[in-house]
Parts: sequence; C-alpha cells; structure tokens
Amino acid sequence: MRRAPSPLPLPLPVPGRFLRVGGVPLHVLTEGRGPVCVLSGGLGMAWHDWDAVAALLAPHRTVVRFDRPGLGLSAPAPGPPTLAGEADRIAHLLDALGHFGPVTVVGHSLAGFHAEAFARLHPARCAGIVLADGSIEDAAPPRLPRAARTAVATAVAAALSAAGVPRALGPPARRLIGRASTVGSHPPHPWEHTYRTSRVLRACVLENATYAYQAAELAALRSARPLPAAPVTVLAAYDGSETPRQLRWLARQRGLAAELGGRFALAAPAGHLVMADAPVSVARAVLDLSGTGRDAAVPERP
Repeated sequence: MRRAPSPLPLPLPVPGRFLRVGGVPLHVLTEGRGPVCVLSGGLGMAWHDWDAVAALLAPHRTVVRFDRPGLGLSAPAPGPPTLAGEADRIAHLLDALGHFGPVTVVGHSLAGFHAEAFARLHPARCAGIVLADGSIEDAAPPRLPRAARTAVATAVAAALSAAGVPRALGPPARRLIGRASTVGSHPPHPWEHTYRTSRVLRACVLENATYAYQAAELAALRSARPLPAAPVTVLAAYDGSETPRQLRWLARQRGLAAELGGRFALAAPAGHLVMADAPVSVARAVLDLSGTGRDAAVPERP
C-alpha cells in the first residue's frame, strides 16, 4: 500500500490524496482531529456527498472519506465488489493511513452492509457503528450465479458507454436521483461531472448488480460472526409523511436496531440521502456513540 498518483485527468484542484490500496488507487480525504470516523456512502455515491457531515465532525473527529473503486475519483477495480472485499477495503485503507486502532464506521444505504461486515470481520478495529438509513434486504438470495449477472451488467455498462450515455446523461441523472432522495433543495456539486465517465457508470452498475449477493453474504455472516461489544445506532430518515411505505420503512429500521442490539434514532425531515438533508442528525449520532454528543457543540444547519 503506497501513495498513488491520480489515475485520472482532473480539471479542478483535488481535495485529499490518492493511495494504492489492494492494488487500486483510491481517492481519500482525511480531515479533523480526534478519534477516527470513517464515512462511506451508498450505491454510486462519492466523497463529496458527506461534505456537510464532515464539516460538523472535523472539530471532534479525524474524519476519513474515500471513494470505492470506480466511484468519485478512484480508479476502477479489476472485478465486481463483494461484501467481504468492501469490509476488508476499509481495514486496508485504515492501515495505509496509519490508523490501526478502533474506529467508528458510518455506512449509508448499501454501505451499511459494509459497515456491519467490517465490524463482524474486524471486531477489534470497530469502536462503533452508525447505519444512516442503511439498506435492509429480506428477499431470498438470487438464483442467477453472481458471475453471470456481473457479466451481463458489465456488458450493459460497456454498451451504454459506447453509445455516449454517461457523457450525455450522467450528471443530470445523478441530480434527478438526488432530488428524488431528498426533502430539501441542494445545489449541484462541482464534482458531479465525474458521472459523465464510463468508469463511474460501470461501478454503479456493478454495485447494483451485486447488491442482492452482498445482502446474502451479510445474512450468512450474521450467523457466523457476532458483532463486537461496540455501540450501534440505526439512524432512519423520516420525511414527515404517514404513507404506508414510509411507516413500513421505519418499522424495518426499528427491527434492524433491535436485531443488532442498537439504538434507534430518527433524522427528520430527511429523505434517503440523510447526510444531505440532516447532517446535524448524522453528526450527533456519531458523537453520541461515545457519549460526547452532549458536550460537543454541533450547530444547527442554517
């Protein structure tokens, strides 16, 4: 593991640096001081989605953000993601940064799987877990072999890229998804142009294609590896509605908290991109894990 040059031509000054982790140059941003906290976003998300949360945590925590392979500014991986591979990636990244002690891991959506797997596979390195509107999957494991599904996904991504789809539609599609997943209004980010690349499209398609397999891996892991004795908070996004879908989601999040022996908390009003709509709630969930949330001044968002 060593510092790596940027694998991409970059039109803007890049925050953070590139580290070669597991043979893949990853974009990593470390800021702040104090106990280490890792922030990992959901399917297809990038480091900049955590900007508001990182700003609130940096006075109290050493905040580590990174882009999974192919996303944000990171180079692509040679193969599709697996649950164990993503949990190990967090551990190897921390090694590369020189952080060998226990850390708090915040996983949003799909990365909630990764955060929990990290805790189960690397229990001595987990100081706490926050699942920020984390994914929950009760469906039966997929019947189609993983290799077949990822091969189809790779071919689809290649065909779309050859047709120029990401260049034409990538950033607008990302903004549409963002608007559908938030209750507030958020301006476009300058780095959204990364969604114009075939690299990011391929990574998004592969994360989507392997989602059910990663969920099945986690279900098996729960039977084989216990959670460490570290605090867990399940933070559910609540948009304020009383729709059956919203109420079912909150009930499932409460059930996950009970299953993990953790605390249930609400972030409201917030859509699925809870780090954008309710960064104060996410930051407080992290600080409250160690009992410091009442002492740390986390200002309300203007």
